[in-house]
Amino acid sequence: MTFKEKIHRHYLQIINEKIGLLNNVMADLKESSTNETKSTAGDKHETALAMLQIEQANTRTQLAEMLEQKAVLEKLNPAITTPVILNGSLVKTNKGYFYLSTALGKAVVDGIPVMAISAQSPLGKKIMSLKAGVLVEINSLIYVVESIE
Repeated sequence: MTFKEKIHRHYLQIINEKIGLLNNVMADLKESSTNETKSTAGDKHETALAMLQIEQANTRTQLAEMLEQKAVLEKLNPAITTPVILNGSLVKTNKGYFYLSTALGKAVVDGIPVMAISAQSPLGKKIMSLKAGVLVEINSLIYVVESIE
């Protein structure tokens, strides 16, 4: 398995774990809501129920975002390499590795830090379609594209 494939699998695993946690939170909130509707404590009851509904809405939003990120990752084929940077490319720069996929943040794979960024991020926009050896400046930082997988 290539380094890029390990990275891809690692981020999919992270997303699946987050989706599982959010599903558990939703189930807990639903159970709490069911228990709360059995209570009849007046204003206190109404406030608690409203808070549960807000928490459910927030959790649903987070779950939808995670499912969207998972869909983006699942569309990428980590076995494909290209001479130019595209969505799904693993880019090695003088500042580290960047996996152009979806904004999932930093992870460590095989002891090497990797940052998953989206094509819509400032760095993603700047490096898209570039080849190895090109310099890019973002926020007064110089990035040198060393290699592309």
